[in-house]
Amino acid sequence: MRVLVVEDDQQTAAYVRDGLAAAGCEVDLAEDGAAGLERAREEPFDVLVVDRMLPRLDGLALVTALRRDEVQTPVLFLTAMGAIADRVEGLEGGGDDYLVKPFSMQELGARISALARRPAMRGRDAARLRSGDLTLDRLQRVARRGGRKIELLPLQFKLLEFLLLHEGDVVTRTMLLEGVWGLRFDPRTNIVETHISHLRGKIDNPGEASLIVTVRGAGYAIRAS
Repeated sequence: MRVLVVEDDQQTAAYVRDGLAAAGCEVDLAEDGAAGLERAREEPFDVLVVDRMLPRLDGLALVTALRRDEVQTPVLFLTAMGAIADRVEGLEGGGDDYLVKPFSMQELGARISALARRPAMRGRDAARLRSGDLTLDRLQRVARRGGRKIELLPLQFKLLEFLLLHEGDVVTRTMLLEGVWGLRFDPRTNIVETHISHLRGKIDNPGEASLIVTVRGAGYAIRAS
């Protein structure tokens, strides 16, 4: 997989490059928005990782220009701009995913892999995740199953979002601790199991098989039956 990282902070760029290279990606770097735009227009990449705050041309303008030129390469915004309004602006401006700094390298790698596996999405569809009849609108922050609205606490929303971003894949306990709770160590509690159980209780309809499957000895997966 070939990834272009457009990032002006050299330390962050090197960290992302080394982490993705260790996962088997071929990584190119651009240190400003204008250089990133030129590279993305002229060369084939599987995924673009773009900061929002860039010299010469900001990340949002970069992506807007690419979409105007009908360059459909999936884009993940990687930025410190984490307000809801910023996320909405980024996704509606042509981004496919949005990850806020500080971030987990494991989650970044998983999100990039997910983007590379699925067709590029545009507009509001880029902000909507789905598994079977379960949908998660990341802009409105609303979950629904069938016609039923599901009320989720903020951490439950983040947990469901993480599972849906890896729809069909097995997500380990370590991935969840790092990606959802931001923990780089195992607290040796049943925090993951407890929250998975509560989430199941909210999204599953009575009498139906759970969408969240426990994979014994490995972790969890969300799979439509």
